[in-house]
Amino acid sequence: MEVKLPPLGNDIKEASVSFWYKKVGESVAEGEDLVELSTEKASFNLPAPAGGRLTVIKAGEGEKVAVGATLAEIE
Repeated sequence: MEVKLPPLGNDIKEASVSFWYKKVGESVAEGEDLVELSTEKASFNLPAPAGGRLTVIKAGEGEKVAVGATLAEIE
């Protein structure tokens, strides 16, 4: 399952990855905080959309990601 950056509202088009709570290979539960993201106005946590194992991180810490882009994959 792909973890994507959801729409953020207020014409915000991107967010920066602050840090990942999990590393590739670690298990994650549905609803568990997976990554912290920030915009010019706020920081927020993105929960895992499903439980499983984090297999790929496509956006590293400090990288900017567009709304709709894939952040990671959970198997």
